[in-house]
Amino acid sequence: MINKEHLSNDLFAVRQRSPLVHNITNYVAMNFSANALLAVGASPVMAHAVEEMEEMTAIADALVINIGTLDSQWVEGMLKAGNAMRRRGGVIVLDPVGAGASSFRTETARRVIETCRPDIIRGNASEIMALTNSGVRSRGVDSTEAPNDALKAAKALARLSNSVVTVSGPTDYITDGERVETVANGSPMMTRVTAMGCTASSMTGVFASVNKNVFEAAVHAMAVMGVAGELAAEKSVGPGSMFANFIDELYLLTPDILLKTLRQ
Repeated sequence: MINKEHLSNDLFAVRQRSPLVHNITNYVAMNFSANALLAVGASPVMAHAVEEMEEMTAIADALVINIGTLDSQWVEGMLKAGNAMRRRGGVIVLDPVGAGASSFRTETARRVIETCRPDIIRGNASEIMALTNSGVRSRGVDSTEAPNDALKAAKALARLSNSVVTVSGPTDYITDGERVETVANGSPMMTRVTAMGCTASSMTGVFASVNKNVFEAAVHAMAVMGVAGELAAEKSVGPGSMFANFIDELYLLTPDILLKTLRQ
């Protein structure tokens, strides 16, 4: 069960501290993720130049590596930033976007895991399964597998990488290889807004920067995403209004609203 007091405390801490989250993310997600982080109370930076990786990482409270739009130079920057953050003991989140769609993408995700040792890995069911089974193929960023089918793979990946693994879907599953927590909030309309998953990874970085218990932080991030998405969908007539309403709901979110809407 989610500890509601800890969840409330983390949301309050985000608003009080405004943690700086360094996102090496894709072009599609940059605007949406940055606005979502600002709305919840964090401070985003979207930098990917190899030449500034160490300096940016040095001032960040968390690093989020998202492999959505890859090239060799971006990979170099990701590894450089990851190594720098690992040396200073900071938190690292990996989003293996599209793992399973191409060998370059899958191997890059695995290389980041082996080299940077992320604290949290967040992806959809197909992406998580592809990291433990080379026979699984994804359809770009869309999952072809159900989250509950990926739970076994998520546990195996968590144990292998010594990280917390989040599998996003209608029900989110979060595991450290032994424990499993679920978040049931959300809306099908969230899948119609591009970069919603990428934003969940950035949000995970936010909460992991204020809570050293990375398992709990990963759960709290998905709870906030799910509640905001559910409330936004109630006011939306389609994906366009959903985009704006989601940002507004993050901004308006209070501990009382969060706990009242949370379903377990």
